Amino acid sequence: MTPFRDRTEAGQLLGEKLTNYANRPDVLVLALPRGGVPVAFEVAKTLNASLDVFIVRKLGVPSHTELAMGAIASGGVCFLDEETIRAFDVSPEAIDLVMEHEKKELERRENLYRKNRPETNFRDRTIILVDDGLATGATMRVAVMALKPHQPKSIVVAVPVAATEGFSEFGAEVDEVVSVILPERLWAIGHWYNNFSQTTDREVCSLLEQATCQLSAT
Repeated sequence: MTPFRDRTEAGQLLGEKLTNYANRPDVLVLALPRGGVPVAFEVAKTLNASLDVFIVRKLGVPSHTELAMGAIASGGVCFLDEETIRAFDVSPEAIDLVMEHEKKELERRENLYRKNRPETNFRDRTIILVDDGLATGATMRVAVMALKPHQPKSIVVAVPVAATEGFSEFGAEVDEVVSVILPERLWAIGHWYNNFSQTTDREVCSLLEQATCQLSAT
């Protein structure tokens, strides 16, 4: 399986797998910042759908920050992976410190990305949640948890690449799960991109503005 050139190409290929959602006014593409935004931008463009962000922050294990022990989302929703916490013997105090740090970053991103944009209404919408990949699924899981109380019509999880285990687990939690690549072994999400450079805040804001302009022009 050939890696994606970058997040733009990944989003274009993912969009091709979601064309049954094209040109539907109820569809809303929600990106998980920051890496999910360039992917979701291409998906929204392909589907002629609205694009917005849903802020979720991974809670990294202190000794292995890339490994998620949980996640938090807008609205105070929190998911903790008790199995990972036990495996790495993470103390409650350490969890609280990580959570406090990530809450501050979540609030910073909310203020920066949303600016003067009104709160999005998710009720009776078909939500397509997009990220640049699915490894442990912690951030995506907490996003789904945070969205369900808003009573969307359906929730679709869409990613360019996913761990097989994480992919199958979501089948019971959402209405559909879509992935371009399902490798036998994930290794790391970045392994499936030739260019996996960090997406900046400036890029996120620029893509959100472009998406709004494009939809207004159609």
